[in-house]
Amino acid sequence: MVDSRIRTPVGTQGNTLSGVSTPAPKILTKRQKAAVIVRLLLAEGIEVKLTSLPESLQEELTMQMSYMRFIDRTTLRTVIDEFVSEIEDIGLAFPNGLEGALSVLDGSISDAAAARMRRLGGVKNTGNAWEIIIGQDADTLFPVLEEESPEIAAVMLSKLKVSVAAELLGRLPGKRARQITYALSLTGSISPEVVEKIGKSLSEQLNSQKVTAFADSPVERAGAILNFSPAATRDDVLQGLEEDDAKFAREVRKAIFTFANIPARVDPRDVPKITRDIDQADLITALAAATGPLEEACEFILGSMSKRMAEQLREEIGSLGKVKEAEGEAAMNIVIGNIRELESAGDIVLVDADEENDDDNDDAD
Repeated sequence: MVDSRIRTPVGTQGNTLSGVSTPAPKILTKRQKAAVIVRLLLAEGIEVKLTSLPESLQEELTMQMSYMRFIDRTTLRTVIDEFVSEIEDIGLAFPNGLEGALSVLDGSISDAAAARMRRLGGVKNTGNAWEIIIGQDADTLFPVLEEESPEIAAVMLSKLKVSVAAELLGRLPGKRARQITYALSLTGSISPEVVEKIGKSLSEQLNSQKVTAFADSPVERAGAILNFSPAATRDDVLQGLEEDDAKFAREVRKAIFTFANIPARVDPRDVPKITRDIDQADLITALAAATGPLEEACEFILGSMSKRMAEQLREEIGSLGKVKEAEGEAAMNIVIGNIRELESAGDIVLVDADEENDDDNDDAD
């Protein structure tokens, strides 16, 4: 049965084609026309995302669709023609409001500029708060998770992808992780309205997070610089850091990866992959310069190659003779740089320094 509010104009005559009367299209309100278009798109299997609309409009559309029952073909064709005509008349559409503009410009302007615009304009997220939260990475979400109560944190983890939720839970101290896991048992009766309010609050927190000038942490930046510094400079700086800030110095040491760390942190099976893209002259220079404490790294690399290739390199190393310190360090940095590039690309995985230390402690026990 058609909604009683859909009217046929009084006195309107149907069209006649070959003596067959075609009923005149019914007059629909804008809301009814919107409901017709959405229903048609869904019937055709087209995904219609309405989450960017204000919730009040989403609710009105849903209620309108619940009232309607049947639309005749003539009325449907008229609504479609009107919809297509309006779409064709649009030359270019701009997003609604500042947040919409910032979404369009995402990646084209700096994070700092976007954050400043949000603060100055008092912009709050107008879209689906949980979609915004789910779209963040674990590093962004973790500070929020740390500050919230176990109950709020439990709701947040419940809405995230399982893999992201598991990663975040694994970063928390044992006691805190147990509290949040227990709080999951209390979320069974929570209403959708409360979950939505929690999502909006968390989304606003994410928007107000302080934008930093550097993407990497101070430890990562210091480690990257010292990685390619001369050994004497590196040792001198680390010694000074131990005196000024022992905790920071320990973290920096963990972030540093030098030629001497290769045996402990590189999988022997990855050595052929690492050396394949290095110019043989640079590799020979690096191995020839790896004497004294670095000799273990040299033997590790040679021992992880085929016997024939290792013998050939040993002959080249022997004929090269003594290598200047600066040339040797430059060649070793080329090897380290290639290892770092392969790790960043996901082609190899370095053994975690902490895992190595834990294994050593277990062996000692």
